[in-house]
Amino acid sequence: MALYLVTGGCGFIGSHLAAALAARGDRLRVLDDLSTGSLDNLLPGAELVQGDVADAALVRDAMQGVAGCFHLAAIASVERGVQDWLGTHRVNLTGTIAVMDAARERRVPVVYASSAAVYGDQAVLPITEDAPKRPLSAYGADKLGCEQQALVAGHVHGIPTLGLRFFNVFGPRQDPRSPYSGVISIFCDRLSRGEPVTVFGDGAQTRDFVYVADVVAALLAGMQAASVEAPVLNVCTGRATSVVELGRTIAAACGVAADIRHAPPRAGEIRHSLGNPAQARALLGLGEPARLREGLDQVVAWLRDGRPGLARQRALEAQLS
Repeated sequence: MALYLVTGGCGFIGSHLAAALAARGDRLRVLDDLSTGSLDNLLPGAELVQGDVADAALVRDAMQGVAGCFHLAAIASVERGVQDWLGTHRVNLTGTIAVMDAARERRVPVVYASSAAVYGDQAVLPITEDAPKRPLSAYGADKLGCEQQALVAGHVHGIPTLGLRFFNVFGPRQDPRSPYSGVISIFCDRLSRGEPVTVFGDGAQTRDFVYVADVVAALLAGMQAASVEAPVLNVCTGRATSVVELGRTIAAACGVAADIRHAPPRAGEIRHSLGNPAQARALLGLGEPARLREGLDQVVAWLRDGRPGLARQRALEAQLS
């Protein structure tokens, strides 16, 4: 059994990854400061190192004896980047350097989360990995910085890395009450309770929504594809969904009428974002991603079950087995 370090392993994507690693027989060490993650998402039996991902000494200790590191810890809120520019930079970029620095001694491979935010607003769709990088937020700029530091990690220090540019990830355990939540978790929460949802502008803006299980598949495959050349790949579906279409599909999954209301458009919002998944599918051997409705059905079921975290979910599964 290999031991893997997952930073941010008590969070939304991290907890799904932890469960997948455990399911194949691996051992887990989780580094998380619990600022946005939850202990209820900690996999039973996993070792928890609670603390700051930018604490170099702590990260160095957490890296001891691991076969690889999945680096997901970040502050993903664009608004937090506006309000606390320096603080979010410290977590998002300094934390990534701390992880890669800790990986230097034994050249531990690092698979890390980047973001479609590095692209900014693109005129040519779908977006391929070689598209111009024009981040419009501190978060996007930091993620682009992570990719540049990964190049240094490989070329200077011989550390194998792989970056994954996540588009709009959704799935169970994405807390709709959190300021970090995406539109899907918020819409699912409100529509499942028979409440209206608000769309900014005409609702024709589109996004590429990718289900969390497909993200986990890319992360797992990425550990084998990490190299000193520091490849970076899109994690997306290549399918565009408008916000209005999303609201109607979620309402259908909830079995309710779609009560969609409109508000003035938000300044600076990207109109269309759509990724090209071809390179990731070829390099990582990924299959066809889940359809939007398939993933939405899982989110609605999770909400109706009372939003169980991973720990409670595993306890319920054990009772039923």
